[in-house]
Amino acid sequence: MLMKQISVFVQNQKGRLAKITRILTENGVNISGTCLADTTEFGILRMVVDKPNKALEVIKEAGFTVNTTEIFAVAVPHTPGGLNEVLNFLDEEDIGIEYLYSFTHKTIHEALILFCVDDPKKAIEVLQEKGIKVLNQEEVFS
Repeated sequence: MLMKQISVFVQNQKGRLAKITRILTENGVNISGTCLADTTEFGILRMVVDKPNKALEVIKEAGFTVNTTEIFAVAVPHTPGGLNEVLNFLDEEDIGIEYLYSFTHKTIHEALILFCVDDPKKAIEVLQEKGIKVLNQEEVFS
């Protein structure tokens, strides 16, 4: 259930994001989710892609600093409280959240939430025991 997230160190300069996405496009890598955290000088671009090993290779070859992080994804009802339920379960087990990002699709009626936590294996176990749908990489892209 753990997935590889690609994290790219990006200088805050015009055209840098387009260069990264162009590299992925040219190499047949599809992006399913992204998050950009930035400062005035640089940012960290986090992405969930269908071919993480290929993405890591081609972005590194292009001269960017890139690494992978283990994350997991859950599907929750796209209704008020869907995220809160998951956060409460993690809080009850003292699992710290480093960051999260999410995306929705109006025809699926679920929100997909991607988590980076301090103990991902424990988090997955806890959430599955509570009946939360934890997704694998293929399910995120289906």
